[in-house]
Amino acid sequence: MIMGADEAGRGPVLGNMVLCGALFDPRTLEELRSIGVRDSKQLSPRRREELARVIAAKARGLVIVELTPAEIDDCRLVKKVNLNELEARTFAGMIDRLRPEVVYLDSPDPNPKLFEQRVRKYLSTSPRIVVENFADCKYPAVAAASIVAKVRRDQCIAELRRRYGDLGSGYPADPVTISFLRNWVREHGRLPDFVRRSWETARRIEEELRQGRLG
Repeated sequence: MIMGADEAGRGPVLGNMVLCGALFDPRTLEELRSIGVRDSKQLSPRRREELARVIAAKARGLVIVELTPAEIDDCRLVKKVNLNELEARTFAGMIDRLRPEVVYLDSPDPNPKLFEQRVRKYLSTSPRIVVENFADCKYPAVAAASIVAKVRRDQCIAELRRRYGDLGSGYPADPVTISFLRNWVREHGRLPDFVRRSWETARRIEEELRQGRLG
């Protein structure tokens, strides 16, 4: 059995980070490739949703883990655990749960070997592990996991949007997101609970509030 794992929402200042591990019979992977399963960033939102349903139906096992902003901040600010370590530990838990013979992982670290070492120290099982940058572009199992993770991440943002209005994509470079956060802080005097306070963007807006520069 082959497992692919990937994440969505690693960089945004808003919302959950979603990680997915997907387990497949090797024969299923060619079928997924033939119907267009590839890196989620190359697909439209509608196509991702269609493929996510197919992937869920054909996977022999599927694990989705959502890390909230509070959990991410606790690791980074209190426990002093960086995001790569948190991701490695989460992937290791997925591997032990699904128990594949072979695992393909998309490495968030530019040094894939280092990320593999991080994962292995948390494992109680011993699969063969292939860790590469841009693995979601190379291996259909990883691409499938990336699609499921991205669809769930988009659902999380859509849920926030329904409750709070247009907050953009959640990425620090998005002016709509920055405007939303500044307006929120002006009105409430603090950042919302769904913001990652350990991000430099959030810290900067809090500093603007303290210095009275938000207007």
